[in-house]
Amino acid sequence: MKIKITFNEQLTLEAELYETATAQKVLAALPVEGTGSTWGEEIYFPSSIEDTLNNPKEVLEPGEIAYWPPMKAICIFFGPTPASHGQEIRAAGPVNVFGKVKGNLSALKNLKEPVSVVLENV
Repeated sequence: MKIKITFNEQLTLEAELYETATAQKVLAALPVEGTGSTWGEEIYFPSSIEDTLNNPKEVLEPGEIAYWPPMKAICIFFGPTPASHGQEIRAAGPVNVFGKVKGNLSALKNLKEPVSVVLENV
């Protein structure tokens, strides 16, 4: 399952969604739009999606997209965060990973707040 993610109406990256319950909820809600903030090298924004933790992770890979239940947030990780130890990528708390952004993630480092984010079908 593929989606596209557009940041600030100028940068578009493709992402692949995994076969998870959270990914199904995100797909059903598309298009999902929000105004995001950065936390280190993470962009996150609140959504209307409701889910609970299933297969939670805290240390992530570059490009992973996750859902953080306390804020109903969609999180896109591309580098270390304030919670990281060294160069690892660590979420603020347990998240459901439901996909991964493909392509060059370095452009995400140049985005300034507030970051408009749109997830939609390809």
